[in-house]
Amino acid sequence: MEQGQKTSPGLLEALLPVVVLIGLLWGSVRIYGDGAASGPNQIALILAAAAGVVVGLRHGWSWKELEAGIVHGISLSTAAVLILLIVGALIGTWILSGVVPAMIYYGLQLLNPTVFYAAACVICCLVALATGSSWTTASTVGIALMGIAAAQGLHPGLTAGAIISGSYFGDKMSPLSDTTNLAPAMAGTDLFVHIKHMAWTTTPSIVIAVLLFAGAGLLWGTPAAGADLEAILSSLRGSFDIGLHLLIPPALVLLMVWRRMPASPALLIGALVGGLFAVLFQQGAVLRFVGETALPQPVALAQGVWTALGSGFKLESGNAALDALLSRGGMSSMLNTVWLILCAMTFGAVMETTGALERIAAAVLSLVRGTGSLIAATLGTCIGTNAIASDQYIAIVLPGRMFRAEYARRGLHPKNLSRALEDAGTLTSALVPWNTCGAFMATTLGVATTAYLPFCFFNLLNPLVSALYGFTGFTIERLDRDDAEPATPVAAAEGA
Repeated sequence: MEQGQKTSPGLLEALLPVVVLIGLLWGSVRIYGDGAASGPNQIALILAAAAGVVVGLRHGWSWKELEAGIVHGISLSTAAVLILLIVGALIGTWILSGVVPAMIYYGLQLLNPTVFYAAACVICCLVALATGSSWTTASTVGIALMGIAAAQGLHPGLTAGAIISGSYFGDKMSPLSDTTNLAPAMAGTDLFVHIKHMAWTTTPSIVIAVLLFAGAGLLWGTPAAGADLEAILSSLRGSFDIGLHLLIPPALVLLMVWRRMPASPALLIGALVGGLFAVLFQQGAVLRFVGETALPQPVALAQGVWTALGSGFKLESGNAALDALLSRGGMSSMLNTVWLILCAMTFGAVMETTGALERIAAAVLSLVRGTGSLIAATLGTCIGTNAIASDQYIAIVLPGRMFRAEYARRGLHPKNLSRALEDAGTLTSALVPWNTCGAFMATTLGVATTAYLPFCFFNLLNPLVSALYGFTGFTIERLDRDDAEPATPVAAAEGA
């Protein structure tokens, strides 16, 4: 091979890093169990990336070119990393200021355990619809809902599944969402045409999900033995000055996001407002947190807020369950997740730079015969890209770029493609432990991805409904001759 001449890897070579990753991740989980995400998984991702580098070098890529691709890939995750760090700071000050304790306190009195899972899903649906952000929803009301569930001894995986299902429904259907705007842009259709078309797959999926959560509440909605709610409520009142005014910071954050302020500044303002509320309304809690000090009281209060922002909050109320629930947060609590994201993006960047990801997608496209298999291939490629590239945006952009011409060649309206991109690209991102979304949800909600995955009913159902529509031809529409709004559905027979 001539110097600098590049060739595309064959399918087997393109799959080699994926096989290495799967084998190492399997070994990581077998050996380390729940501790796999605290180092072993990161090592697996780096070693799999090294296998991808070897493939790239073999096909003419220089290390400098591969390194540049890695740097670019990591740069795509910097916004997510920044949000993660800010969310850590927000959790710390919102606990210190009594915001999270107040949300738990009132939630314990309002949310009956029997309807809790369904109610949690619906609440998150509404908040995410208004804000257009699953991450903001999970890091505000989601944290409180997890606290309420823990206090009542309810299932953490089911609770996280309900929160994620509702958050992703609202995110997917909101015109304020970045992914909801990205998918039609990649497919070449209008935003509101896209949202209207998504309603066909999304509505039955969320209805079934809510019914499943309601059934789970009826079967397993009894508080666990030993969940002494009155003792927890009493400890909350003894540790914090509870009042409705403490709900102002989350309301402010949701309002800012609804008014289209980017998530990072909105959450940072929320974290700082939480610190201000701690100084104004929780001086006793802050001083207890700081401990004995010779510093003047104003400086000690500032030290407490500063520590909560960086290292999180630690509660010592005498109630072991409550202490475990509210001792968390701080930017430092997110560093392990940041480490996981950087390693995952390194692997994904190597796969994309060397052309391995595109080669795998092309192999999938070669298997397509009818409309049904095309929709299924789109969904499968989005899911696979979420696992390989570790980023939901790549899982929308790459398949959108790969399949757009094929949809046009077959005379299919691009809104069919944009819907499939969201049905799988957006929704399955939170189900992959090393994906930026999966890592964020696991860290923010305090539940391992593998623990909540079986209960993300909406995220699991929606791609299946989308595939079913593809094979039956239901709501799959063609372009008119003038490329206007389609009128006739694709015949069911062509969906084979």
